[in-house]
Amino acid sequence: MKKKIQRSMVLVLFVTLILFYGILAVILYDHNLSILEGEVRQEAKYVQAAINISGTDYLEQMDDVDRDTRLTQIAPDGEVLYDSRRDENSIENHRSRPEVQSALQSGTGEDVRMSDTVGREMYYYAVLLNDGSVLRVARTMDGLMRTAVNVFPVMGVLALLMMGFAVLLARWQTRRLIKPINELDLEHPLENDVYPELEPLLIAMDQQNKEKEAVSNMRKEFSANVSHELKTPLTSISGYAEIMKNGMVRPADIPLFSERIYKEARRLITLVEDIIKLSKLDEESVELEKQEVNLYELTREVVSRLAPQAAQKNIRMELTGEPVKYNGIRQILDEMIYNICENAIKYNNDNGRVSIWVGDTLEGAKISVSDTGIGIPKEHQERIFERFYRVDKSHSKERGGTGLGLSIVKHGAILHGAKVIVDSEPGKGTRMEIHFPKEAA
Repeated sequence: MKKKIQRSMVLVLFVTLILFYGILAVILYDHNLSILEGEVRQEAKYVQAAINISGTDYLEQMDDVDRDTRLTQIAPDGEVLYDSRRDENSIENHRSRPEVQSALQSGTGEDVRMSDTVGREMYYYAVLLNDGSVLRVARTMDGLMRTAVNVFPVMGVLALLMMGFAVLLARWQTRRLIKPINELDLEHPLENDVYPELEPLLIAMDQQNKEKEAVSNMRKEFSANVSHELKTPLTSISGYAEIMKNGMVRPADIPLFSERIYKEARRLITLVEDIIKLSKLDEESVELEKQEVNLYELTREVVSRLAPQAAQKNIRMELTGEPVKYNGIRQILDEMIYNICENAIKYNNDNGRVSIWVGDTLEGAKISVSDTGIGIPKEHQERIFERFYRVDKSHSKERGGTGLGLSIVKHGAILHGAKVIVDSEPGKGTRMEIHFPKEAA
């Protein structure tokens, strides 16, 4: 970055010097031309006055007086009557010369052009004499290119000095500009007193730091919760197995202890499976391809699988709606519907009811699951999708589950671009809806 800034500053100076050199050459050319024009006009007036007084013999006396100035007397028909450079020029008719034509018409005329005689640019000024002829005074001048060449040595020395100074200045200025950036406190971006142009970057870095910190805290909390959740069934399994190993269980109680070990092992397996599912969803490493899924038929399969659980609590499950197809990952959609419906059974009252509606709306496909259970207090509704979060912690073990079901629902919804809406009131039941986005036709 330092080298880029230095190169940019030196390049800017170089371009500036080139432009300055060109502009200076043009200014000097115009200045020299103005001075030359003034001198030639003044000289022409003096010679004009002298000829009008003394006659054309005065011109013969001007030979070899000033070799830088060319004097020419031209008749009205263009014939050259006198030329101070007659030895260098095959005299031709001058009627077509612009300055001569202008002098014959208005009394004076001028022109700047390349002379065929001397091969250099010349300024011509013509005035009308009393006898009707034209006096023309011409003097060589430096062209724009010659002026530029004459200026080049001075500009070259000046450019070298300026470039050397620019390199030193660029290095100093670059160090000064880069210093606040090198001293940035990346851990606390908003506490830096630096250029306003960097504020959007620092704000983005601060947000990124906060996100990283939140993710880090979430992982720590998740690790702690996983350890606790795994430890509980493992402790039970280990305890029951140790009692049986030491022969402290009566033969009649062995089936009971075996059943408890089996249940805790199943709970442990389910927990590990849910953790693996969440990890895959977090890493977006779900390898299953999307396919067309009939949400109504899929929900009916889920209701059929949950029928035994509902029967244990004498809960009636009702499925209504219409067939609706959605392009998604069938396994994830199955998990989402299953977890919501299972919660509707777990947290329902005995002899309760679970109503499920599946269909299409103007906004897209929708699945709605309502129960007549214990409900969810308002202050808990935002957190129920957090991992291992349970509203009723005192009865969580009795109701079963891993505390990860709704987290899987949330991540599945994100994966499908869907929204999960919760409407609940303690003692009056809960309604959960999954709103899928409208698919392009």
